[in-house]
Amino acid sequence: MNRADPTVQWLLQSNHLKYLATSLVEWQWPDGGWNCDKNPGARHSSFYESLAPMWGLIEYARATGDQVCRGAATRTAEFFLRHDLFRSDNSGEVIDPEWLKLHYPLYWHYDILQALLILSRLGPLEDSRMGAALDVIEAKRLPDGRWKPEGCFWYRPGKRRSNVEVVDWGRKEPNLMITLNSLRVLKAGGRL
Repeated sequence: MNRADPTVQWLLQSNHLKYLATSLVEWQWPDGGWNCDKNPGARHSSFYESLAPMWGLIEYARATGDQVCRGAATRTAEFFLRHDLFRSDNSGEVIDPEWLKLHYPLYWHYDILQALLILSRLGPLEDSRMGAALDVIEAKRLPDGRWKPEGCFWYRPGKRRSNVEVVDWGRKEPNLMITLNSLRVLKAGGRL
């Protein structure tokens, strides 16, 4: 967030962002994430529903210095780290193989590249529990130094689905945003 931007200034001075950030902190589950599961017996946060709130709290804390929000984001980071970003904390098995594929844009979905990118907003990716995820990203680098998408969540116009895009983000060729984000996380992980 650029604090000098007049729109950002207005948002930071309004109570809307503070209310949203405070609400996210209040709604955070004991394990550090969030989940809108209506099952009263649910006890585990959702990867899908925890990544975006963590990102919002990180950016809010960076823009305002709010340590309560930073602490909440750090608790969410710990939730992801307990799972090495993609493994069951019970069995150690990969939770969803799709999470190990590279995508852009992600919308509300989850993959390890996006998780690493957002975690890098908290600071260097130095925790050893990120190592396996960084290894996956590093291993997917093409000989020319770029990365390509391995899956997509967007559709061309004419399809009656969500995530319809007029932009062709590419499905097979190396992708600029995936390459940029891969380089960012590898640098934050001390691998470049």
